[in-house]
Amino acid sequence: MAKKQFKAESRRLMELMINSIYTNKEIFLREIISNASDAMDKLAYKSLTDDKVGLNREDFKITIKADKESRNLTISDNGIGMTGKELEENLGIIAKSGSLKFKEELKEADDTQIIGQFGVGFYSAFMVADKVTVISKAYGAETANRWVSSGVDGYTIEECDKESVGTDIIIEIKPDKEDEDYSVYLEDYTLKGLIRKYSDYIRFPIVMASEDEDNDFETVNSMVPIWQRNKSDVSDEEYFAYYKEKYYAMEDPVSVLRVSAEGAAISYTALLFIPEKAPYDYYSKDYKAGLQLYTNGVMIMENCTELLPEHFRFVRGVVDSSDLSLNISREMLQHDRQLKTIASSLEKKVKSELKRLQDKEPEKYDSFYESFGLQLKYGILQEFGAKRELLSDLLMFYSSKNEKPITLSQYVGEMGEAQTYIYYACGADIGKVSNLPQLEPVRDAGYDILYMTDDVDEFVVQMLGNFSEKEFKSVNDDDLGLAGDEAKKVAEQLTENNRELLDFVAEVLGDEVKSAKISGKLKSHPVCLSTEGEMSLEMEKYFAALAKSHGEKEPPRAQRVLELNAEHKAFEALKTAFESDKERAEKLAVLLYNQALLMADMPLNDPARYSELVWELM
Repeated sequence: MAKKQFKAESRRLMELMINSIYTNKEIFLREIISNASDAMDKLAYKSLTDDKVGLNREDFKITIKADKESRNLTISDNGIGMTGKELEENLGIIAKSGSLKFKEELKEADDTQIIGQFGVGFYSAFMVADKVTVISKAYGAETANRWVSSGVDGYTIEECDKESVGTDIIIEIKPDKEDEDYSVYLEDYTLKGLIRKYSDYIRFPIVMASEDEDNDFETVNSMVPIWQRNKSDVSDEEYFAYYKEKYYAMEDPVSVLRVSAEGAAISYTALLFIPEKAPYDYYSKDYKAGLQLYTNGVMIMENCTELLPEHFRFVRGVVDSSDLSLNISREMLQHDRQLKTIASSLEKKVKSELKRLQDKEPEKYDSFYESFGLQLKYGILQEFGAKRELLSDLLMFYSSKNEKPITLSQYVGEMGEAQTYIYYACGADIGKVSNLPQLEPVRDAGYDILYMTDDVDEFVVQMLGNFSEKEFKSVNDDDLGLAGDEAKKVAEQLTENNRELLDFVAEVLGDEVKSAKISGKLKSHPVCLSTEGEMSLEMEKYFAALAKSHGEKEPPRAQRVLELNAEHKAFEALKTAFESDKERAEKLAVLLYNQALLMADMPLNDPARYSELVWELM
């Protein structure tokens, strides 16, 4: 029997496919199963007009058998089969897809889900095979044919015996190598795992023949995905169970979203889950975001990040569409407007659901926000604030008056007519923020203050600028917009009156501060730190932590200003020392600066020296 050669173009394409197009060896099983499903779909369609077929849809199945001794993996179907000529055309000429031709002929047949498009998936078997044998008997044919190939060297075709209509694909698995374990594809647990991972929703049964017992078969796949069942037929408990099993979650999701969209550009179905708790690795580089992508029951991508924007990367779930433009390997999507259409639609639906939770089920939203509020803040900072309008009303911050997190809408709604700004204070935690001396004048005015305790909060506020036409105002600002801001004028006059002393303090502290001044904010506290310019102390802390994690030594610093309370006894002691004992005045200046650092939750440059000064001056 003469060996036939692949055409030169086909041979080069096969080499490219085996070595480049498919990057994940395990998908060979998905491709072979998809072809088997197509073959059964064709015969099922034919049975609608041909009584001689003798099979109902429930009679079709795909059978998988692994033989470790012979190292053979056999995938069988009872689909339409192929004649010798079709074997020649479909397997001898790479990238000639019979499924695509059939699909084009059946555009009006809504119930036929043909998966294959490119005619190359079959050859992915050669990533794991030394030899592939295809035995096929076409519907209506008297004889069967055997196609055999060991790869790019060519193939043979001859007539053979086969009792029933359909196709058997026998893959002779390669021997193991030092860096490649091919035997794993002969293990039942591996094969079942791959079927459930990639082909769980092929709508024909995929059965595994037991290695130990004759005629013992187990249906491995689910066939009907939960997102394609009627909503009325699926309980919340079933959705929750599916979510926990698929995503290894301990808690129920806070919300389940079912989306069924039909349009001129694309139609799709989606099942989305909004989690309550973040996985342990969520905020790490190891976390894999994205939705599972299916087409006609076959999983194309495990984590398709293009289907959701980064700010909603916490959403889990699946999207199923037969309208997407796939590339030749089906491992990736062509980046086209169809994908963008789905992503835009899902973004709106997720935002709408989060707002509904916030308004109607606040306890669930609070629990969600505790885990993923930081992600929403990152979303505001991305793309230079492009999504701030979308996300701002989802944010929550701790309210000094309500003593719990509230939304910006709630804060603005509770503002009195006299209040102009949204006041906020940043710090490491609620306790430290509440003790900041700069809060006193805002508290005395009776205004609420939002405590912001995430590293990115100061950046978020600057990116937002305002909310509902109300400008954000830090408690560190000189001009707090309060009725008693005449204190600012008094402080400015006192600063001028004490210029020599303040310049002395700035000189003693050197590069540590930009200047020293009399404060218009301090009441009971002797000192505090503020800044000049756009960088705040919280920003300085953020950049310092970032630099430390990257091994950098000189992160950017804010222009620090030491503010002194002219009404406090500590200032009087400093003033007296400046007039009579400059050495003592220097020590007091350093001591007061260190106290300001401590209250601002900033590290001391020399804790030992600070301790010595305390004891010495006591």
